Amino acid sequence: MIIAALVDLGVPPTVIAEAAAALPISGFHIHFGTSVKSGIVASKLDVHVEAAQPERTYAEVRAILDSSSLSPRVKELAHATFRRLAESEAKVHRSALDDVHFHEVGAIDALVDVVGSAAALDWLDATLVVSPLPMGRGFVKARHGVLPLPPPATVECLRGFPTYDGGIDFEFVTPTGAAIVASHARASSRWPSIEPSHIGWGAGTANLADRPNLLRAILGESRASHVHEAHEDTHVVIEANIDDATGELLGAAIDSLLTQGALDAWAAPITMKKGRPAFTLSALARAPDADRIAHAMIRETTSIGVRRYGVSRVERPRRMVTIETAYGPIAVKIAEGPFGPPQVKPELDACVAAAHAHGVPLREVMRAAVAAASTAR
Repeated sequence: MIIAALVDLGVPPTVIAEAAAALPISGFHIHFGTSVKSGIVASKLDVHVEAAQPERTYAEVRAILDSSSLSPRVKELAHATFRRLAESEAKVHRSALDDVHFHEVGAIDALVDVVGSAAALDWLDATLVVSPLPMGRGFVKARHGVLPLPPPATVECLRGFPTYDGGIDFEFVTPTGAAIVASHARASSRWPSIEPSHIGWGAGTANLADRPNLLRAILGESRASHVHEAHEDTHVVIEANIDDATGELLGAAIDSLLTQGALDAWAAPITMKKGRPAFTLSALARAPDADRIAHAMIRETTSIGVRRYGVSRVERPRRMVTIETAYGPIAVKIAEGPFGPPQVKPELDACVAAAHAHGVPLREVMRAAVAAASTAR
């Protein structure tokens, strides 16, 4: 339903097809169609399995992603989703992370769900905000037996996200859907302050008696008049004062925090009691990721504790484009919105590779990319 809604919103179906084809597995194909719910014509995605598929552990799923030909960004997003799911399953079943068996979730359709969603959201390059999610009642049959609704792994995945009683015996949010939301969403709001520009509908298979089984995706832009409105905290800053760490240790800790999903991490010099020189190590994280980042900070440093506080932030809408230059195609990030002239920033890794390939200074490639992007815009 997530992929169908995003395709209905405007993501080209080829983005999903190419992402699925990039996986080193076979025996399936995907098909987009439509379904009518309460008079609304919505997109629908079906994954047709043509051959028996093995159950897969988290380690095996990770190996599939690593050996795929997905773009680095899509691969990173898919890894984050499966890690969130594996951590939740490991906690529920008290098992080692790599040994987690993705029974239903290791199947082809779940791999397509995760990779296709990552590819679609990467293509959109928009800040994702989700509404509070409905939780169903009752029970569902799974490989482990009969499970209560909402499924235990779903609840674990949605730590930090608001939910509400869906009112009926139905599995509104699956573990895979919960992991996709938790890994990609920046915040939750019943309705963010945006001007809608595109709307997409994704249809589910079940027919519900009291509501249409639909997922709605809306693309819009924040306006300057909304910037100063009061917002709930959407992010968390985690900090620790450290007076007994080398620069190498701090650098390694920053790398680890970023690897664990921190949006930014930094160290600032301070003076502590008795004149001791020290550093404040800080990380900015999405609220659902704050616990993981805090644990990583304690694990990777000499600190015996961290402090944390909630923050909210105003962001420029961003999009990625690929620009043709004299040094080949370069990915460029363009930040726009009601904040003055757009900012154009070439992706450093692509510029470094082009500079090495053509034997020119890095600054020349970056200058050419900015100039080409400004002309194309």
